[in-house]
Amino acid sequence: MKIMLDAGHGYNTPGKRSPDGMREYEFNRVVANETKAILETYKDVVIYFSHSDTKDVSLQERTDKANRLAVDCFVSIHANAYGTGWNEVSGIETYIYTSKPKIASALADKVQKNLVVATGLQDRGVKGAGFHVLRATKMTAILVECGFMTNKEDLKLLRSNLYRKTCAEAIAKGLREQYQLQLKPKVTIPTPEKKNSSLPIYKVIAGPFTEKETAENLLMKLKEDGFQASMLTEK
Repeated sequence: MKIMLDAGHGYNTPGKRSPDGMREYEFNRVVANETKAILETYKDVVIYFSHSDTKDVSLQERTDKANRLAVDCFVSIHANAYGTGWNEVSGIETYIYTSKPKIASALADKVQKNLVVATGLQDRGVKGAGFHVLRATKMTAILVECGFMTNKEDLKLLRSNLYRKTCAEAIAKGLREQYQLQLKPKVTIPTPEKKNSSLPIYKVIAGPFTEKETAENLLMKLKEDGFQASMLTEK
């Protein structure tokens, strides 16, 4: 199962920020990273990113990469906006292409439901749109809008690490439900058995010997038989 996560836009994309200056990409990239970490706990799942932290990646480059890698699913992660100033518009939306492909529709329903339940924000529904990442991709593709940067209450959430993780968990849960992903088996490392310190230890001392050669021969014989042995010299 190959999944591409798309943190929408980039640090320097013009206009993609809240009225007080939070860049949308700051939210998108963290949710993508958190979602990746969760999805990598499932068996036979490979995660790709379409975006970059060092440059703005064009929409065409993103969809070309997804098509070249022949991923099974493309999930674009966003924070929404209504106009350029503060307003009361709030909530969660998930988009699919206007032709409403069956699998994309089913996945969008699951992700939308999980996001609304997890965040408690208004359910604005699953909608059709002709966005490039939905139109130019050759696989199941959805675009999620996790709250409005132009709403002061939504923005408080969008800035919160807890909320970002909550959104990631909801997106991953929707993917898990749609594709019936199974957790990887836990690897258990056996712990070494502890020696029972309550058992008595017996030491055997042989000698003393006046001839060094006799002592050395006995020492060698004990070692050959697998015993720990040492020799002390006293004057």
